[in-house]
Amino acid sequence: MNHDTKPSGKVVIAGGSGFLGSRLAQYLVEMGCEVVVLSRQGAKPNASWEHAKWDGRTLGPWTKHLDGAGALVNLAGRTVDCIKTPDHCDEILRSRVESTRVLGLAVRRVAKPPPVWVQMATAHIVGDPPTAVCDEDSPPGYGLAPFVGKAWEQACREAILPDMRLVILRTSFVLGRNGGAMKRLEKMARWGLGGTIGTGKQGMSWIHELDMNRLLARAISDASMQGVYVATAPTPVSNQEFMRELRSALHQPIGLPATEWMVRIGARVFLRTDPELALYGRYCVSRRLNEEGFSFQFPELGSALCDIFTPTTQRPQKKE
Repeated sequence: MNHDTKPSGKVVIAGGSGFLGSRLAQYLVEMGCEVVVLSRQGAKPNASWEHAKWDGRTLGPWTKHLDGAGALVNLAGRTVDCIKTPDHCDEILRSRVESTRVLGLAVRRVAKPPPVWVQMATAHIVGDPPTAVCDEDSPPGYGLAPFVGKAWEQACREAILPDMRLVILRTSFVLGRNGGAMKRLEKMARWGLGGTIGTGKQGMSWIHELDMNRLLARAISDASMQGVYVATAPTPVSNQEFMRELRSALHQPIGLPATEWMVRIGARVFLRTDPELALYGRYCVSRRLNEEGFSFQFPELGSALCDIFTPTTQRPQKKE
């Protein structure tokens, strides 16, 4: 894997208004890229990149931004952090498949489509095996997430142009402050509720937001990257260990545990989310990133969490 190449030119990020998209957009802008974010929300004030409004389902004026772009990154999809009602399940699937399909239509409408398509996917495609360590070669699991994951990847393979390079990143839990599930876990831990969840044996595969951005940038610029990768740090941990490291990073000595019945009631009633997101998990590693020599700046959970919860002014400067 070439570690010297960096992305350049214009990068179009579909579904880029959320936690991951905004972090990536800022990262690419700082590297000198021109960034266009496609989102349902339209333009944001004071952003250092361009916004174009889309609905994730139909073609429109946003299509022009793909003409001559250096890369397309597709992050679009409804959050899974919700109660899994039939309507929500339908939207989780449709938001991923339909947005991917319309991007496929769009790249066929422009004179010069991007040469590379980087596709977000889910490490949850392997299901929730209790102890097995899964990688790119592991078979899909059973349930909603694996079903959605397979449909999402298949939609991308059908949408992409034959001469475009495709990189699919099956992403694990991205650790970043004030974004995603970490914001909720931090709050619970500060309240003294950051103890073991359920049995505590369920796997938690994770990746620091900086390493996620570095991996996305590498996928854009490195022509040797192609196909499916698991986007995760090399050291998955149990829930028990994760919560212990989180308390340590927050200097919180108290962490009351939550039994399964407490989680099933509390998640639905108070947090309005799916309790199985916390009660089940998976241990994932990336065989391909290891073989290709990708160097994680945060391979260990403890240092990753400490970095996230250290004030920006006190962080050491990381070198690429």
